[in-house]
Amino acid sequence: MSELPVVVIGAGPQGLAAAAHLVERGENVVVVERGHEPASAIAEWGHVRLFSAWPELTDAASRRLLEPTGWRAPASGYPTGAEWIREYLAPLADALGERVRYATTVTGVARQGGDKVVDGGRRSRPFVVHTVGAAGDEARIIARAVVDASGTWGLPNPAGADGFRALGETAAADLISYRIPADVSELAGSHVVVIGAGHSATHAVLRLSELARRSPGTRVTWLLRRGNAANVFGGGAGDELPERAALGSRARKVIDDGVVDLVRGFRVAEFRQGADGLTVVAEDGREVPAVGRVFALTGFRPDTGMLRELRIDLDPALEAVAGIASEIDPNIHSCGSVSATGARALAHPEHALFIVGAKSYGRAPTFLALTGYEQVRSVAAHLVGDHDAAARNELTLPETGVCGGSGGFDETAAGCCAAPALLQIGARSAS
Repeated sequence: MSELPVVVIGAGPQGLAAAAHLVERGENVVVVERGHEPASAIAEWGHVRLFSAWPELTDAASRRLLEPTGWRAPASGYPTGAEWIREYLAPLADALGERVRYATTVTGVARQGGDKVVDGGRRSRPFVVHTVGAAGDEARIIARAVVDASGTWGLPNPAGADGFRALGETAAADLISYRIPADVSELAGSHVVVIGAGHSATHAVLRLSELARRSPGTRVTWLLRRGNAANVFGGGAGDELPERAALGSRARKVIDDGVVDLVRGFRVAEFRQGADGLTVVAEDGREVPAVGRVFALTGFRPDTGMLRELRIDLDPALEAVAGIASEIDPNIHSCGSVSATGARALAHPEHALFIVGAKSYGRAPTFLALTGYEQVRSVAAHLVGDHDAAARNELTLPETGVCGGSGGFDETAAGCCAAPALLQIGARSAS
């Protein structure tokens, strides 16, 4: 199978970095991307500014691929998602050239000639990557290895506190959004509810608070499932990511100033539609009435449907790759440098299959771009047989860089970080 390509699913930051590392090592690579442009998921939150600085947002092999073209890495500043694409990810995709195939959706991955039940000769069979193009044309790519960097953006968690849609959530779909709003002007004078405790929710609250300050009659209510809000406001002076600390400080101020109403311990059970808008009902019976729009920003979960004919090993709680689950579990409150980023920890029973990036973290909200870049560096080394390089851990993170909150409803997390904060998706991003 040495003549066959490695197929990388997803042309986001980790997918493109995986391709760059493999190209640098002389490998044949095909990147398949569902969108019509690189990093199409990031483009959907392009208006959001990251709280990672530029040096933390680029990958070493990708920089080496780009620099001969005259590209220079931005040295400082905090880009928006759109700037991340324009100044780094799009040039990287251009440098990879025809290796990247756009408007190509992966519908399934299997072993050639056998489903997941078949044992005989499984390791020696190549992969078959089933795809469909924009025009509905079906195709198959035969591969020697598959790196799934497709992310979790396409499958946001519902508003319902038990992991399923709340009663009435589907019926009220035109009034509920699962994305950070870009333009909130049309919501002036209305009552807006934000559900969630991560940085996506915090960004939405801050954007809406600006509207509330300039448009009298605009109300913003922030619903937290947990009973304690300490984790929401970040690490303050103890946070080694100053932009993340600033985000939390701004959120605390709009609440202290009375611009935003914060409601703790509110676990959504139902949405009721009436003449005055939605009423959001909690499991304990509390109600938030007369709501014009809801932003449910409660994280994401991986879609593993395309891998159903492969033998994968996921943690039963997080749906993360089992080998890294214990280090990223927010119930345990893992902090500091993450050691489980290499190919060995990311391996599955299915030989030569790797899930990397945000998808490798499943439902855990602590994924970082730097972690993903280290993952793909190790996986690329493993796939070419450089096991010494694959085994090395070259990841260095701020001490407070991978902090998660307690998985309980009401407890304040204890651990090595001061007032830790949950990260949502992307590169220490607010999206």
